Amino acid sequence: MSLFGSLVSGPQARVNIKLTGVDSRLKKEMSSGKGTTHLLPIYQTHEGVSGTMEIVLAPGKKLEHLGIKIELVGAIEMLNDRTSTYEFTSLVKELETAGVLYSDKQYSFDFATVDKPYDSYTGLNVRLRYFLKVTVTRQYAPNILAEQELVVQSTAEPPPSQSSIKMEVGIEDCLHIEFEYDKQKYHLKDVILGKIYFLLVRIKIKHMELAIIRRESAGTGSNVTNESETLCKFEVMDGAPVKGECIPLRLFLSSIDLTPTYRSVNNRFSVRYYLNLVLVDEEDRRYFKQQEVVFYNKDLG
Repeated sequence: MSLFGSLVSGPQARVNIKLTGVDSRLKKEMSSGKGTTHLLPIYQTHEGVSGTMEIVLAPGKKLEHLGIKIELVGAIEMLNDRTSTYEFTSLVKELETAGVLYSDKQYSFDFATVDKPYDSYTGLNVRLRYFLKVTVTRQYAPNILAEQELVVQSTAEPPPSQSSIKMEVGIEDCLHIEFEYDKQKYHLKDVILGKIYFLLVRIKIKHMELAIIRRESAGTGSNVTNESETLCKFEVMDGAPVKGECIPLRLFLSSIDLTPTYRSVNNRFSVRYYLNLVLVDEEDRRYFKQQEVVFYNKDLG
């Protein structure tokens, strides 16, 4: 995929956007929310965005316009309602006043101090994205438009210290299980470690699995959509445990499609994660216990 944004609008001109240092910048594959993915450059929240924009004329053509501008936009889009888009950041630079272009022309731009408070995110029902948008305004013809998306990520320092999480699940006089996770906050390449203790087993357990569930809440007011998706399932045990048995857990996160935990982003969406421990007995009855965990970005990428 090219990291140049371009869109041909009619036979008169083409717009190319090139970001400064794009070849050496880290990149991330992001979904467009339409079933396609794009490899996009990563910027941290405090970084400026600069580059060049070029208008390339068709041979023998001129371009009459009412002005040329470039915008850096941060927007939250509800994917199930394309009319519901909220721009939380928008900075405009006027590149050219009304006139006529008789040859190709290149412009430089630099958004040195633009507010990028949130991470880029594409989920089931919501997308938060940043993009550069060039508009060549014309009087008697459709405007010429071009966009270039980019990814914004923030990183966090590991918590100074964390205590383990201990919980119990049971059925009176039938089942008593205690399970323990080593901590509650994990970076996206971390390893979840834990132990499961069977203190009382009077029902026949067939198997046990651990799943990571992502819950996304998107929208405002009465138009809130809640969706859950199971990202992975990990078989902990296949067969019946006995009283006093201890089963270790080890789940590597690096191969799972995770994002950081997001809480009330611009009061429009939240993303939370849960560890779901499920036991199934020989009559296919299911017993489960959930524990919320927090994920964060330790490194860009």
